[in-house]
Amino acid sequence: MRGIQYPRSCLLGLMALLWAQAALADEPPSLAERVDERARLLAAAPFETPDGALPEPLARLDARAYHAIGVRQPPWPADSDFRVQALPRGYIYRDRVRIHFVSGGVPRTLPFDPALFDPRPAGLDAAQLPSDLGYAGLRVLYPLNRPDRHDEVLVFLGASYFRLLGRDQGYGLSARGLAIDTALPQGEEFPAFREFWIERPPSPGRELHIHALLDSPSVSGAWHFVLRPGGGTRLEVHARMFARETVTKLGLAPLTSMFMHGENSTRPSDDVRPEVHDSDGLLVHSGHGEPIWRPLTNPRRLQVSALRDDSPRGFGLMQRDRDFASYLAPRQAYERRPSLWVEPLGRWREGAVELVEIPSEAEDNDNIVAYWVPDQGLRAGESLDVRYRLHVRDLPSAGAALGHVVRTRNGWSGADAGPRQDPPPRESRLIAVDFAGGALDTLHAAQPVQAHLASGDAAVSDIRVRKLPGDAGWRASLLLEGRHDRASDLRLFLELRGERLTETWNHVWSASELD
Repeated sequence: MRGIQYPRSCLLGLMALLWAQAALADEPPSLAERVDERARLLAAAPFETPDGALPEPLARLDARAYHAIGVRQPPWPADSDFRVQALPRGYIYRDRVRIHFVSGGVPRTLPFDPALFDPRPAGLDAAQLPSDLGYAGLRVLYPLNRPDRHDEVLVFLGASYFRLLGRDQGYGLSARGLAIDTALPQGEEFPAFREFWIERPPSPGRELHIHALLDSPSVSGAWHFVLRPGGGTRLEVHARMFARETVTKLGLAPLTSMFMHGENSTRPSDDVRPEVHDSDGLLVHSGHGEPIWRPLTNPRRLQVSALRDDSPRGFGLMQRDRDFASYLAPRQAYERRPSLWVEPLGRWREGAVELVEIPSEAEDNDNIVAYWVPDQGLRAGESLDVRYRLHVRDLPSAGAALGHVVRTRNGWSGADAGPRQDPPPRESRLIAVDFAGGALDTLHAAQPVQAHLASGDAAVSDIRVRKLPGDAGWRASLLLEGRHDRASDLRLFLELRGERLTETWNHVWSASELD
């Protein structure tokens, strides 16, 4: 049964009244509690589609021109290591957000002023920034790399997307507040942060508190972020969501990235760069302690897969390959792209880590999505609390004792077999998985290291394990007879006399990738 639905005009009045009462109370509720209450009341009202109309010159901007717009806004606060600046609407960032600076528990709304921005680097003049243009998001600056310079460390821009950086990193993948109905036939719903409250940090301060109000046709919610910048920047997230409509598929702690081609790609790329990706694998640390590495692909067809669990210790989209020679791309610097690791706080609902891989021909399109999907959706009128911590650094899969996957390669099994009268079909694949680290690095080549393989009904043969020259690690190889009618789901780890030596390598492959 649905709860009472207030008219939106009445709802806005209620919000204003509650905010004023809170300010006068002897023990007013915290800012987080007030944003929670606004989200709950918002979910009780019909959804109102925001007006995303933009003046034509701003709507025509491309990504490079939009990001060239200069920011003249005086930093807030001026006496802290943190600096917060608003960003204007334009390009694809059409939705209007409200920004409040909070000092002593009292919010002050930041009015829009076109004089805060310099549009000339984008090819516009000041007259083309209307006085009511409004803001699209915000960015947080911090002396991340040098004490005398403030660098971007966190940006909220577009729907519920945000990006996070650690020391010596460049922007790559994104996080999101919430994913709804991703990869379902009815199409995805994109919730958006509509309003932000930034609490004034102490001086000096090591953390910044940001509150955000999220809204969409199905869900409203209150998000509380605690930012702790540094070499391994962390962002703690507390999300409380209220269902306006029933949601069948929730994606919690969603991560969005790009993978065009890499060492495991089976199609040639017309590119001078050997690899192009923001992330090269999905890492999952299951509730029962198994570390699983899933190399990413750019498939021919949409591919959705799930790794079930009852209480994950963590998951993330990782950029493991940190060697410039793997990319040879000095401008993009893919080797400096961050990883994002999700560390759940408290017990999450049973469900699965879902990975969505979308065919893509352009690297400016994010085609990789990963998130946690609870088995139970969210019914209209229900609420859900979720807490987790985001890390921007690559984390060990399960401690230093276990080796990790270094690379995955997939090729025709007849490529290096020499001339023969009846060469194998292209569907016959030689798959090589290289591991390194942990106890592997100390083992002699004569040790009887074996591959523990689970392949379901896939036709697999000629499984071998060998030590590679020098310090290149160990290789497990196998022959797979690929099928067009179904994908082969392979899971493999190395062991010695029954003792696990490595994380689990998991790969899904279909011969349809050769079409």
